[in-house]
Amino acid sequence: MRFRQVHLDYHTSEAIAPIGTRFDKRQFQEMLKLGHVDSITLFSKCHHGWAYHPTEANKIHPGLGFDLLGAMIEAAHEIGVNTPVYLSAGLDERTAREHPEWLIRDIHDQTNWVKSFLEPGYHQFCMNSPYLDLLLAQIREALSRYDADGLFLDIVGVRKCYCHTCLESIRREGNDPRDEEVMRKLWEKTYATYTARVKETVEAVKPGLPIFHNGGHIRRGRRDLAFMNTHLELESLPTGGWGYDHFPLSARYVQTLGLDFLGMTGKFHTAWGEFGGFKHPNALRYETALSLANGARCSIGDQLHPDGHMDEATYRLIGEAYREVESKEAWCMKASNVADVALLSVEATGLHPQAQAEPGRAAESDAGAGRMLLEGKFLFDVIDKEHDFTAYRVIVLPDYVAVDTRLKAKLDGFLRQGGKLLATGWSGLDPEGSGFALDLGVAYAGVNPYRPDYFRPLFKPENLGEAAFVFYSQGQKIELAGGTELGRREDPYFNRDALAFCSHQHTPCSYADGGPGMVESENGIYIAWNVFEDYATKGSLILKEAVHFALNRLLPDKTLRTNLPAQGVATLQEQKDEKRLVNHLLYASPVRRGTGVEVIEDIVPLYGIEVALRTNRPVKRVYLAPQMTPLPYRFEDGTVSYTIPKLECHQMAVVEYD
Repeated sequence: MRFRQVHLDYHTSEAIAPIGTRFDKRQFQEMLKLGHVDSITLFSKCHHGWAYHPTEANKIHPGLGFDLLGAMIEAAHEIGVNTPVYLSAGLDERTAREHPEWLIRDIHDQTNWVKSFLEPGYHQFCMNSPYLDLLLAQIREALSRYDADGLFLDIVGVRKCYCHTCLESIRREGNDPRDEEVMRKLWEKTYATYTARVKETVEAVKPGLPIFHNGGHIRRGRRDLAFMNTHLELESLPTGGWGYDHFPLSARYVQTLGLDFLGMTGKFHTAWGEFGGFKHPNALRYETALSLANGARCSIGDQLHPDGHMDEATYRLIGEAYREVESKEAWCMKASNVADVALLSVEATGLHPQAQAEPGRAAESDAGAGRMLLEGKFLFDVIDKEHDFTAYRVIVLPDYVAVDTRLKAKLDGFLRQGGKLLATGWSGLDPEGSGFALDLGVAYAGVNPYRPDYFRPLFKPENLGEAAFVFYSQGQKIELAGGTELGRREDPYFNRDALAFCSHQHTPCSYADGGPGMVESENGIYIAWNVFEDYATKGSLILKEAVHFALNRLLPDKTLRTNLPAQGVATLQEQKDEKRLVNHLLYASPVRRGTGVEVIEDIVPLYGIEVALRTNRPVKRVYLAPQMTPLPYRFEDGTVSYTIPKLECHQMAVVEYD
């Protein structure tokens, strides 16, 4: 897989004609060189449903007078640039108008993405309809006629659908389409059939060709879906709604699966389909460096103007980032992540059945935990229940992880070999919510009746004084059962309601003892609130300080220590074939603009960043990459220590060992 990819959209309405008239082979090649691009995904079919080449399986865009796809592939290959081919699989507006009966319908018989044909936008297809045969014919044609280096199929996944085809499928089986569990099995089968038939089609034409089915997010815990691809492309545009927390969390899961993967951002100020929108070059520098730091290759999204002319400002912008990536590739190949901590994803486990929480809570708990781990510079992976738990020293069970019999057996084995747990909120309780399935030094006394309430730590917070701190999330009442109290709960005077309220937000602390709130035991530490969900939604400093205190107690000799500020990112990748550890350090400060768009402009250099790495490898030398500047270091008692003189956006420190 190439490191410096561009994903080139060309969703062009039939209302625009002519198109492609300004495409020029030399100018196209010059822009790829300017952008330091080594792979570009080109379009066979767009969301509007038009082909950009001569076709019998589809219809060529009415404004196009030549084979644009063929011309671009020829031009790119001539300068050594790969060309995966793109087909819009889930959206095809031309065919939607001809065959609306093939579209996905919700339970009220409405279409999606838009509800009607009187709204501007696209309509999504059901792969349980005859549309799949049409799509396969288009794939077969494109791969038979063109020298594609891969296949990218867009807007696909397990989709809810109540179209007449799906309903009839269920009724023929003698089942009730009003039963969502019955329908869910059909939706899963529909997607699995689609991916299997695509693979069969591709293998018949170009055996071994890379295939990726894009659904916008790689679901943690659904390995079966991940392995329907030959590689993974993590679509994660920070300015397009994903934010800067999404990619690290997703990458820390995907790298553990052993598939090649890339991080896909965009050159846009906002998201896909934005013409004339540009982010600051520093944002792309940071986003591509973040991919490298997490073991990923890079992809940057662009959209070609209807006239076919590659935009010089865009490729100059992309080149600012990819020039740096090109110089760093040697230290990013065949790398594996080094991790002390595993975050057992709530998205993978599902929400605790007794929590009665909204589905979005899983994303918030995972995001809050990921952000805390990054800010504390803990080396971590994100895992599902199928991972080898014994590869880690601490496992975090965030907020909503029910411990059933199977999970209990795995966790008990992990604890027997010396591992530790950090559990919060509902996590650790059995699925019935009747008690703790694990010995965390506490006994369960039910759901806490007060919300919000207060936490009084019995340790000194690093940056805060002694106080009772408000915790907004749902808490659990517990009693000591062999554990040691690290913090206690204090009740408010009452819950706020119409008959009794105080001040603007919530009732103050009454100082009444509400029982233990944070407890340490031989097996780890339990915190009795959904602190990760609370951090994702409120971001209170005390939440992070409580978790960091707990993790530092559980990991007194953690692998990496650094004075890099909270907003910085530190990872450690190992290239075993090269016998070296690569310490990635990044720093930038996203700010919010407008209605929640996260942007990076200024990157302030940092000086004197101290790092201490614990390793049992005999260290041979330490240097900065890609500069190849030797770095003074000390190696004592299994710890190598060094100082980064200057960190500007991204710096790699390489520790070579014998």
